[in-house]
Amino acid sequence: MRSPPGRSVDAWGVQTTWLDASGTVRTVPPETVRLLHDRIGRRPADHHERSPIVTRPGRRLTGLVGEVALEDGTSARVDGKLPGDFPLGYHRLLRPDGRQQPLIVSPGRCWLPEQRRSWGWSVQLYAARSRSSWGIGDLADLRRLREWAQREGAGFLLVNPLHAAAPGLPQEPSPYLPTSRRFLNLLYADVEQAPGAAATDLTDLIGLGRARNADRRIDRDAVYALKNEGLRRVFASTPPDHDFAAWQGAKGPSLAQFAAFMVLAERHGPDWRSWPARLRDPATAVPAVSDRHPHDVVFHAWVQWVLDLQLSWACEGLAVVQDLPVGVFGGGADAWVWQDQFARETTIGAPADAFNSSGQDWGAPPLVPWRLRQSGYAPFIESVRATVERAGGLRIDHAMGLFRLWWVPRDGPPAGGAYVRYLAGDLLDILALESHRARALVVGEDLGTVEDGVHQSLLEHGLLSYRVLWLEADDPSSWPVQSLAAVTTHDLPTVAGLWSGADLADQLDHGVGDRAELVGARNAMLARLGQPPGGSTLDAVLFAHRRLARAPSMLTAATLEDVAVEVRRPNLPGVGGRDNWSLALPQPLEDLTASATAAAIARTLREEA
Repeated sequence: MRSPPGRSVDAWGVQTTWLDASGTVRTVPPETVRLLHDRIGRRPADHHERSPIVTRPGRRLTGLVGEVALEDGTSARVDGKLPGDFPLGYHRLLRPDGRQQPLIVSPGRCWLPEQRRSWGWSVQLYAARSRSSWGIGDLADLRRLREWAQREGAGFLLVNPLHAAAPGLPQEPSPYLPTSRRFLNLLYADVEQAPGAAATDLTDLIGLGRARNADRRIDRDAVYALKNEGLRRVFASTPPDHDFAAWQGAKGPSLAQFAAFMVLAERHGPDWRSWPARLRDPATAVPAVSDRHPHDVVFHAWVQWVLDLQLSWACEGLAVVQDLPVGVFGGGADAWVWQDQFARETTIGAPADAFNSSGQDWGAPPLVPWRLRQSGYAPFIESVRATVERAGGLRIDHAMGLFRLWWVPRDGPPAGGAYVRYLAGDLLDILALESHRARALVVGEDLGTVEDGVHQSLLEHGLLSYRVLWLEADDPSSWPVQSLAAVTTHDLPTVAGLWSGADLADQLDHGVGDRAELVGARNAMLARLGQPPGGSTLDAVLFAHRRLARAPSMLTAATLEDVAVEVRRPNLPGVGGRDNWSLALPQPLEDLTASATAAAIARTLREEA
């Protein structure tokens, strides 16, 4: 079968030709191809026999013969075809010759709620501070937002990634480069509501924490120092109870590995690749650290229990759609545990396109496709499951990465990389299985350059597409039903920033692109907004959401930045020296949620939902 035009793929999965954003066929230089072959490595001869079979009930597969040890402890016999009522789940095929092979059975489509239209708020949680916050929005603030959303009749919240950062200073500001996609960030803990906090003297820390709210710039380092100290005080004064012990036991080795990593990172730095050689292998380091520093290991496990409890409270009764980043920090906890799964001296990013003429390097290492498959897709499964299990929804950042990722060799320019392909069918079927188990809808962030067939494949697997007013030439009334509709995203201008020209000035101040191109992009977005009656910035915000409300999309989201009539976007991609991911909303939640603008946007979206 011939590859589509502009998509030649070799035996390593490297896409040696590809179509750029303008539709021009590009050829990857041979030296880049050879370099990526070295990073990928050669698959073993028995790779297919050692890798899982991912399928669906009712499908016929050659060689699918034998006894199946089902996930629930029972067994079933198969002979070339799975019955239509075959149990979903993670099983093992026991072949007649004694070989075993994982068998993953998926429904093939993600779970979708019965109520097919709802609206909600898009939240950068770190920025959403209340008067009782300690300088950063936390899970208590998420709970406040959830209660407000429920009172207003909203059906969901969409939040930024809440995943763990490495301990110590400096703290990583970007929520899209976590140390782990399986555990939560200590910064989001509400220290005052931790079990045992009421019996702990936190008076000095409470005063210092709330004083941090006077500065709109979020100082993660200062917040980390305060919250780490506060949680350690609570932990020291309140011995872990049976509830924690049961939760810890249920989490098993993954929690033990993460807690050990955190202890080692406190002592040796956040990047395991710079640690002493004896500590780089989790198999020997985890038991050694647990023996030598048991108190500290349990502390970090306990912090995760506190975070898990508070996230559960925050999400109660409402779908909270959490964001799954496309990757993790290469020196972090997940990369330490699964170091044989990641390509060395390589990061992921994007080729040059209309948004960035130099390409992008996101700093995260890619998983090697054949190694990921041979692991039974463990890094993917565990990351999806951990992110979705409490929340009721999942947004897949850069959903095109399920099909292919742009690999950038170390020390090379982002534009000098190449695409490497993944088994998207397997990944999407696993995503559908985890979605059903958690009863969680899934949104695929499919913005930017999208190759042919991706939108259709996501649609067939039950993922919601992402439609953004600033990027769509068509009127919102023509957008697909199976989508999440929004005016903007964290990487694009707010309505106030676009309308006032403040966002254009921000880009020019930071040397982003060519002035003529930036002005052209702004004019295109203004044309998609249209002319609001009255012409003020507030008129533009309300008018944009009236336009958005025409979309028939299953989910419609408004950002808190637009509620606040904020002119600065949360993130200006590829720019240093700016408060990316570190600018709090201009009003505390108590004022923001009671504002006339919030009420007007909620009324507009509620009446159309």
